[in-house]
Amino acid sequence: MTNVLRDLLKGENPNVPIADLIGFTVTSIEPGRAVVELRVDDRHANPMGTLHGGVLCDIADAAMGLAFASTLDDGESFTTLELKINFLRPVWDGRLQAIGTVVKGGRTVGYMECDVVDQEGRLVARASSTCMVLRDDAASGR
Repeated sequence: MTNVLRDLLKGENPNVPIADLIGFTVTSIEPGRAVVELRVDDRHANPMGTLHGGVLCDIADAAMGLAFASTLDDGESFTTLELKINFLRPVWDGRLQAIGTVVKGGRTVGYMECDVVDQEGRLVARASSTCMVLRDDAASGR
């Protein structure tokens, strides 16, 4: 795990603008796995009053990205090549956990999956992502 991720988890590198905007927190990062939590409220609603699918997608993307980043070496970064999500259950309020895991890591490409569950452990959404490792100049500034 990179120092940036260690600092993030310890609260010493809290600058994650999208987390602040949406209101999620990173609760666990270990090699190949990360957990993001979100307390759903009215600000996350779509026009029908349920949790907006984009918010579900974002917390899943964050969990998968952090899980993948936890397997990279210092100086390496990544970019997402593909992201897919299936919405399985509506949510109005409550606490959600997005649990991202690296299914297959590689030198160039990694494949991750994420289950988003509610406080009762019911599956709300399942996502998958393919990411490409960036090195050298391609990783600079990321």
